[in-house]
Amino acid sequence: MCAAGQNSGSFAHYDYLGLAGDARVRAAAIKAVEDFGPGVSASRLVGGERTLHRAFEAELAEFVGHEAALCTVSGYGLNVSLIGHLLSSTDLIIYDEHSHNSVLTGVGLTRATSMAFRHNDLDHLEYLLGRYGTQHKRILVVAEGIYSMDGDLPDLPRLIDIKERYGAWLMLDEAHSIGMLGRTGRGISQHFGIDPKNIEFIVGTLSKSFLSCGGFVCASEAVIYWLRHTLPCYVYSVGTPPPVIAASREVLSILQAEPERVKKLHEMSRYALMSANSRGLSTGRAAGIGIIPILFPSTQAALHAFTILLEMGFYVPPIVTRAVSNDHARLRMFICANHDKDAIDRVFDALCVAAQKVGMRTASVDNVSMLPSARRTTL
Repeated sequence: MCAAGQNSGSFAHYDYLGLAGDARVRAAAIKAVEDFGPGVSASRLVGGERTLHRAFEAELAEFVGHEAALCTVSGYGLNVSLIGHLLSSTDLIIYDEHSHNSVLTGVGLTRATSMAFRHNDLDHLEYLLGRYGTQHKRILVVAEGIYSMDGDLPDLPRLIDIKERYGAWLMLDEAHSIGMLGRTGRGISQHFGIDPKNIEFIVGTLSKSFLSCGGFVCASEAVIYWLRHTLPCYVYSVGTPPPVIAASREVLSILQAEPERVKKLHEMSRYALMSANSRGLSTGRAAGIGIIPILFPSTQAALHAFTILLEMGFYVPPIVTRAVSNDHARLRMFICANHDKDAIDRVFDALCVAAQKVGMRTASVDNVSMLPSARRTTL
């Protein structure tokens, strides 16, 4: 984990805010078990509702900036269930080709006509909408707040302009971006200075910045009321366990009280991106916020580099087929608020060694400490 005093050699966890080891979060989960028990033993519609469920949903909606929110027991299941629930055989769904597997699975189960637009290619999206949009009753466009494999962002202002001109709904998967993007972690809407109510469905997970598990959707009050009584993964699944909600609620409280955690995350992420680039390591399209991929020429090279890093005391897991194609294999790093510049320098020095051992050209490791963007500094 990234928590202070724990393994600073790990760059494999979603603990963007550096709260995994925080005593307040653990205490909140323990108290919820003592007050409510470990589970709720029913769907929320038939006896599984607890006071902290609605309280957290109200607080989450206010934080994100939408009218209302609904939490489900699974983030993956939420995407699958929601996509199938929203659309019928007369509708159209157009999704970014790099969407998460949960979106792709939902698309595969929907009765709607479906097609992908090239990754972050909004010209292609607009072409598809212009050619096929008028043939369907409703249109849903799906994109992500930040893409977990490449660490890049969509052009949200243009995305909203396009969906409004074509009368489409927008579903934005902010699984990684809530808690990470924006000055105070409110997501990609805050990052671009856009009213989140312009997005019909903001979906996310409690398993990233919020440290537990489960999913959530933010939308208008009327839509959330409808989903609360009809969405299959909510109606037919057990309610989210109290310690899960309590831990996430405490993280949300800390995030609002300590926005400097987001500032530190951004600072360390920028430093990591500069450090990688100054050493000649390829980071692809990464925006330099939280997610830093290090690209390798093949799956074999990435796996070999991973093994070398592990032997040197660093855990940076490989992302290979089936998640990405063989020629886009990578080691994917998650940067969190509790990483410091020294830890980042050390892992990138090790990455240079690993890259050179698998035959990749990088800046000389001996000269790395002399580069301005990689100067060794501790906070």
